[in-house]
Amino acid sequence: MRTAIFILAILGLATAASAAQPTTAPIQLPDLTSRENLSSSIQMIAGIAIVSLAPALLLMMTSFTRIIIVLSLLRQALGTQSLPPNQVLMGLSLFMTFLVMSPTWNRINNDALQPYLNKQIDQTTALDRAKSPVREFMTHQIKSAGNDEDIFVFTDAARQPRPESWDQVNMTALIPAFMLSELKTAFLMGFKIYLPFLVIDLVVSTLLVSMGMIMLPPVLISLPFKLAMFVLADGWRLITATLLGSFVSS
Repeated sequence: MRTAIFILAILGLATAASAAQPTTAPIQLPDLTSRENLSSSIQMIAGIAIVSLAPALLLMMTSFTRIIIVLSLLRQALGTQSLPPNQVLMGLSLFMTFLVMSPTWNRINNDALQPYLNKQIDQTTALDRAKSPVREFMTHQIKSAGNDEDIFVFTDAARQPRPESWDQVNMTALIPAFMLSELKTAFLMGFKIYLPFLVIDLVVSTLLVSMGMIMLPPVLISLPFKLAMFVLADGWRLITATLLGSFVSS
């Protein structure tokens, strides 16, 4: 009996509290039939898409691809599978990318971003101005590497006429051509880095076989010699300076 009275008392208090609270208005969704609401919604979706594509743009349109590939090949040539760690290589590659791309990004900031934020130009003009320094950077890297023919691979695949000048190259063909050029340059640099370490591996393997020590892994013997040679030659400074110097200023 007491339990029933207690439950009824709680229900009465809950009913009184709900009656005392003001009724909240139902949640209303934005009316997308209105042009203003639809425009703001599209802008928000476009902003989210741009933020999500930022890492891909960093990979495709900057110097990051060449740097990270060369550093990864260097680590494999040394024979240290996990040293330096991936986080160290990524961080070094990012800071080197910021250094190489800083002139281009400064031009974008001065010519496009700041005038747009100050409401001196519209969005279309800002995008056109921001695209120009990036086009010049990618064009200079392709031309300096001698990979002009890469443009025709993608223009022919898209069934477009071959451009007669770089100004006629569409971005849909220029970006993949730039990536292909960077891959070629990075693997060529990686091959040159691999050669001295390969010689050490061959010499150590030959000595071990001639001494009859077939069961001993050559990596155990060659790794200290490769590390010693790399440190004595100041390899990190040489590789970094070579990578930074391989990018032609636009």
